[in-house]
Amino acid sequence: MSIPKIVSIVGARPQFVKAAAVARSLDRWSDRLTSVLIHTGQHYDHWLSAVFFDELPLPRPHRYLGVGSGRHGAQTGEILRRLELVLVEEEPDLVLVYGDTNSTLAGGLTASKLQMPVAHVEAGLRCFRKEMPEEINRVVVDHISTLLFCPSPTAVANLRREGIQDASHVGDVMLDALNTFAPPLEMREGTLARHGLAAKSFGVATVHRAENTDDRGRLGGIIRGLGLVADAGIPVIAPLHPRTFQALQDIPVPRGVRFIDPVGYLEMLALVAEAKLVLTDSGGVQREAFWLGVPCVLLREETEWPETVSAGWNRLAGPDPARIVEAALESPPTGSPTDVYGDGGASDRIVAEIAAFVGAAVPEVVG
Repeated sequence: MSIPKIVSIVGARPQFVKAAAVARSLDRWSDRLTSVLIHTGQHYDHWLSAVFFDELPLPRPHRYLGVGSGRHGAQTGEILRRLELVLVEEEPDLVLVYGDTNSTLAGGLTASKLQMPVAHVEAGLRCFRKEMPEEINRVVVDHISTLLFCPSPTAVANLRREGIQDASHVGDVMLDALNTFAPPLEMREGTLARHGLAAKSFGVATVHRAENTDDRGRLGGIIRGLGLVADAGIPVIAPLHPRTFQALQDIPVPRGVRFIDPVGYLEMLALVAEAKLVLTDSGGVQREAFWLGVPCVLLREETEWPETVSAGWNRLAGPDPARIVEAALESPPTGSPTDVYGDGGASDRIVAEIAAFVGAAVPEVVG
């Protein structure tokens, strides 16, 4: 009897972190599951791709599609075209996709067209804005998936409202990653020294979503907002996505705001852990700030992670400079972040459920 094969599809920065957490759990099943990693090449810059394979215990991709950048339709279509050939050759028993990127959508669609079961990590997330490409990707992939792994009860409820009743609340694999890979104190201190920062005296910002970087008015408002935060006594350091750097070429940089090249996952965690404030449009960074007990200003009008807002750790500000600085200066919440996203064991639950689905689960010993 052959060992069941699981193909994991990744392509963008946040997916590498999630896949690294799940890969540790897959390793524990290596005698009962074969695991193959396919990298679409959606992100290919060193700081958005290679650094994660250098820093984290993530296996090197078995297949690299090399798709690269492009408009949403063209990029998704090219992944579909190249991935179909690979999946036909690999003949997996299940295809595992993560999150809400074009790689997620293309991976799910390709597998579905080939009548291969799809498992979706981070199922059920909704921001209820159909004009946001990531929202379309989430909805489509959820409705073609066989196994749906939700990070929160809210995500399960979202799917039930859409007629999907059999989703699993497993918790958030990003919390697994944070608990496993969080940089030690020495690395955090080294990161501060390298950037000339003092602990809990600065804000760290990231801006990468197309809705912000491709709209000059929104991006200009965000940058002015960061400047107001700096003027209020919280200097801001901002590791920026290459797309954002390019968009900023003719936007003035306010005093007290320092743009730097992208940083790796571990260095970013160190900056967030030691910051006084986080300002971001990232789904992952807002949760990391939440778990690390650092107040966060979200540079969007909505979030797929509403629990961070209701708990008081995340403040929605959008691109409006006045709202950004107002949110930044709010008093920090009292108490600790909740455990709504699980206990750090999501990856083990996901792999155990996958193993049972493909027939690789160990029989229960009775007596």
